[in-house]
Amino acid sequence: MTTDETAAVDALERLGLSNYEAKVFIALQTLGTGTARDVYRVSEIPRSQVYGAAESLAERGLVEVQHSTPMQYRPVSLEEAERLLEERFERERSQAFEFLESVRDRNEAGEEREDIWSVNGTEHVDDRIEHLLEGANETIVFGAANATLLTETIRERLFAAADGGVEVVVVSEDPDVRRPFEGGVITVHAPPESLRNERAARMLVADDAAVLLSVHGEAGTGHEEEAAIWSESSGFATVLAEILTGWLETAVIESERGR
Repeated sequence: MTTDETAAVDALERLGLSNYEAKVFIALQTLGTGTARDVYRVSEIPRSQVYGAAESLAERGLVEVQHSTPMQYRPVSLEEAERLLEERFERERSQAFEFLESVRDRNEAGEEREDIWSVNGTEHVDDRIEHLLEGANETIVFGAANATLLTETIRERLFAAADGGVEVVVVSEDPDVRRPFEGGVITVHAPPESLRNERAARMLVADDAAVLLSVHGEAGTGHEEEAAIWSESSGFATVLAEILTGWLETAVIESERGR
C-alpha cells in the first residue's frame, strides 16, 4: 500500500469507517465495479472480510449491490460519499458536544470555576490570545517582545477589532512589531524601561475583563517553551487589568515627558 493510500485509509477511519471498510471503498473506487474477488485482488483485505465490509458500506449508503452471481459492488459517487460522511460526522459531533455541554452545565451549577488558568506552548498561547481578541468589544492592549510572537492571525484580528470600533493599543520594544500598525487607527507605543523584562513574551488585556501574560522559558532548563497564565470574567482578571493598564498609562506618560 502506498503512503498516499495509507493516509487516505487513516482519514476515512477518522470519519467513521473501519479499516476494512475504508480499504474496500478505496478498492471499489479503483475498480469502478467489482466482485469480492476483484476487491481481494487489488487490496490487502482477506477475501473472507470483503463481504462483511461491503455489506456494511451498503448499509451506510456508500456502496450499491447488484444481486447477481457473483454479487457486484459499485461505490456511490465521490460527491455523494462526501455528503454522507459529512452528515454522519456532523451527527456524531453534535451528539458528543450536546452531552459535553450538559456535563459542563451541571458542573458549573454545582461548583465555582477557577479564576486563573495556565497554558504551555507557543501555539496554544496563540490560540488563547486569538480567542480573547475575538471576544473584545471596547479595548485591547497587546504587547509582544518580538515579531515572531505577532502571528498573521493575531495581526489580522487586531486590525479587525480596530476597524470594528475597538480601541487598540500595541506595545513592543521591537520596531518590527510596531511597524505594521504605525500611521493607522491603532495606537503604538514602545514600552518604557520600567516595563521591560527579558523573560516577558506577550501581554493582552481585553475590555478590562480578560488578561493574559506569557513568558519565555528559561534557556538550558529543558522548559524553553512559552508559558502563559490567563483569566477571563473573574475578579482576578478585573484587578490585574486595572493594574496593568494603569501602570502602562503612567509609564508611557512619564516616558513622553522625559523625551
